[in-house]
Amino acid sequence: MPHGTFRDLTLASAAALLAALLVAPRLLPETGGFRQLVSSFLPWPIVPTLLLALVALCSASKTGLIAVLAPILAWIVLFVPELVDRPHGEPSADALRVATQNLGASGTADELTDAAVISVQELTDRNRTAVAAALDPHHPHVATVGTIGLWSRYPLSDVERLDLGQGWARALRATLETPTGDVTVYAVHLGSIRFNDTESRNRTLRTLTDLIHRDPADRLLVLGDLNTASTDPELSTLALHDVRSGLGFTWPADFPLTRPDHILTRGFTPAPPPSATPPAATTAPPPPPSTPPHMSAGSDAIWATARPYAKVSPRPA
Repeated sequence: MPHGTFRDLTLASAAALLAALLVAPRLLPETGGFRQLVSSFLPWPIVPTLLLALVALCSASKTGLIAVLAPILAWIVLFVPELVDRPHGEPSADALRVATQNLGASGTADELTDAAVISVQELTDRNRTAVAAALDPHHPHVATVGTIGLWSRYPLSDVERLDLGQGWARALRATLETPTGDVTVYAVHLGSIRFNDTESRNRTLRTLTDLIHRDPADRLLVLGDLNTASTDPELSTLALHDVRSGLGFTWPADFPLTRPDHILTRGFTPAPPPSATPPAATTAPPPPPSTPPHMSAGSDAIWATARPYAKVSPRPA
């Protein structure tokens, strides 16, 4: 086989594999959790795609350059819309503001206080006092189950520990009593996913999916660390809507590459993200607990944010 033909065939085959990876991740083998791991980092095939285009360009391979257009176009269609911000502006006063964060070893939830409803994961004896100090003053309604915490400016009722099959408490369900009616909230932390070990994540996701499908609530929120990205096909079984825009990577803390933290909804409409807050206003305290945010009757607007994992800080001396 002539060298040029072999080179062209190799480049075209690599381009076809990258395009298939982007368009149909379900075709990947499930062995050892390979499909879930690759799916969680799906935006990043753009890196080998651009390298492939560079090789084709440097080797003057017309076949390779034409072939690499397939994964490039697939990436543009799938991910460029995620990179385009919605118009900036303050969220409607009627919008329900919700937030979630995995606190890791040392997070304090200080960056979440603007939200009316806050879910945190990995709440431990080490950080519990600091988290309570940050959130309690303006979020008087609190529910905690194991390492899961839910803080709210609106009353919480019917708080229930959920058994997702993990052997310890990492999920709860509660009713959020807002001025526009009740909202069912699931605060969860699903099992971890590792190479060659996905059973815990898959089992907890199946259990959560079953609970969601059987829940009759018209308005429902799932907040927390689901240990998989929105690009994982398995997550679509929940049949809920991700109200956040952009790629919104949250893990790892130092250089986020994927988004295992989610705010999924049923019965809500996304509100536009807030515009940048002037520096002079950044220290203004949230409204006092006695005056939770106003929501007009019939409003279904929601504004959501998932903070990156809290960075680990040194232990105090």
